[in-house]
Amino acid sequence: MQYKLLKMEINKDKRGSLIALENLKTVPFEIKRVYYIYDTKPDVDRGGHAHTNLEQILIMMDGACEVLLDNGKEKKSIILNRPDVGLYIGKNMWREMKNFSYGAKLLVLASDFYDEKEYIRSYDEFLRAVK
Repeated sequence: MQYKLLKMEINKDKRGSLIALENLKTVPFEIKRVYYIYDTKPDVDRGGHAHTNLEQILIMMDGACEVLLDNGKEKKSIILNRPDVGLYIGKNMWREMKNFSYGAKLLVLASDFYDEKEYIRSYDEFLRAVK
């Protein structure tokens, strides 16, 4: 399964905490797109797709959510609830984000620009593509 939890280095002092994210250093790809998800109700799911070439890192900036990963052979559930842990998701991995806590803020770093043609939005199509 092509995923990995990445521990981010926290730079902390009396003023607070800072985490730096750097292309090809703390992030294993060149960042071409950044977006964030917020104001998601706990009973609303996000994701529900795979990417043919895109790599992503999901970082829960505030609150928590559950990420369900599926490579077509096995499934994994991961709880994100810390701003110093990123979830790297590789290519051809179905993902669903659910069970968002109130006030949750999820930051996403992507290896490429938005391209709708690169999405697989049907789970059956995804299963055919990865077999």
